[in-house]
Amino acid sequence: MILAGDVGGTKVVLALFEDVASRKKIKIQKFASKDFGNFGDIVKAFLPKDLKVDCACFGVAGPIQENKCHATNLPWMIDGKEMEKSLNISKVHLINDLEANAWGVFALKEDEFHVLNLGVPKKGNRALISAGTGLGEAGFYFNGKNHFPFASEGGHADFSPDDEEEVELWRYFKNKFGHASFERFLSGSGIENIYRFFVENKKEIEKEEIRERMKTEDPAQVISENALQKKCPTCVKTLDRFVSIYGGEAGNLALKFLALGGVYVGGGIAPKILEALKSGLFMRSFMDKGRFKPLLSEIQVKVILNPETALLGAAEFAKNSCSSIVGK
Repeated sequence: MILAGDVGGTKVVLALFEDVASRKKIKIQKFASKDFGNFGDIVKAFLPKDLKVDCACFGVAGPIQENKCHATNLPWMIDGKEMEKSLNISKVHLINDLEANAWGVFALKEDEFHVLNLGVPKKGNRALISAGTGLGEAGFYFNGKNHFPFASEGGHADFSPDDEEEVELWRYFKNKFGHASFERFLSGSGIENIYRFFVENKKEIEKEEIRERMKTEDPAQVISENALQKKCPTCVKTLDRFVSIYGGEAGNLALKFLALGGVYVGGGIAPKILEALKSGLFMRSFMDKGRFKPLLSEIQVKVILNPETALLGAAEFAKNSCSSIVGK
């Protein structure tokens, strides 16, 4: 019995897998992260009494060090060793949430992707970029035969403006947050803050109905919905800028990892704004790298559509890492 978890800044998804290969679960449940003071309480609330778990793996949004993690967007310190004792589980693995997403890619079928750029598939490293509550980035090292996922914290690297308006955006974010990282732009809150930049600097007009909806609904969702439906020019401009920055950073990642084997776009936002990603703006920004445009144009780019990818990846990691325990 394998316990797997996708631990994000907004929600936690836990599942008990009876068979990882067939995705057979005996239980799956979502929890609002903000409703719990620590991660252990969520796991205890989820696990059935008297059920023996052989191995567990949790993909956590934050840097993992010595099987411990201080979650980036939550006031939680998660310790794998302590959880082994408190939950009576033989082995608890903590991995970065994007590393879990990367492991999950191996479990997906072709119809669980949307291809943004067919490119010319080649052997080589791969990369994964995922915007959601935060911005995650990971790589797949290729040793000539197999791909091995690895985590990074590249989403917290300095944002680099690409035109005059983005210089103004950078200045706005820098003044607001002190450090203008790519995560500040490429996240749910990033969509809202790009919108605020246009409104507060009187570059665009805010509709009364949009302002009122954002008081009671998720601002990023309101903006994206109105942009996709072409109901609000300010929302359209906001989402266009978001997509452009997203494509540009995906291209940066492809260059840094020399991801000739392909780039995956994951996270909770991409499937919701798929029509905007398909418009061509994302790929134009992705390829707009001067002399390296021809190389980037040949890289295959796919959007991950399955929202359980990180969960499947955590289960896959547990299965592989704990094979001596679970006997598989």
